[in-house]
Amino acid sequence: MQASHLATGEASEQIAENHLIAHGLITVAKNVRFKAGELDLVCLDGKELVFVEVRFRKNDTFGSAVESVTRPKQRKVIKAAALFLQQNREWEKHIMRFDVVGIDSNHKVDWIKGAFLATV
Repeated sequence: MQASHLATGEASEQIAENHLIAHGLITVAKNVRFKAGELDLVCLDGKELVFVEVRFRKNDTFGSAVESVTRPKQRKVIKAAALFLQQNREWEKHIMRFDVVGIDSNHKVDWIKGAFLATV
């Protein structure tokens, strides 16, 4: 991946994290990588453990950032979440939620709570 893409990704994740913190969420982990997939952000929202997929789109020519989270991507996030819970047993009793945060080139945030379910 090119350095500019990494910088854009990191900046988008920081914008998303700041937005979530401003809405009362607490960051538990960031950029957790497994062979099966990656977790951009893991947060606590009250008693819910929230796995957050962050997506950036310069424009919506090929769909919005939120729409870019396809079923195969959802499956990867779900697998990564399962691995996270296996390695972090203290969170396994929490209710889980999968959110998507889309960010556009103007830094507009589109936060979809419960964007998909672990049954995908």
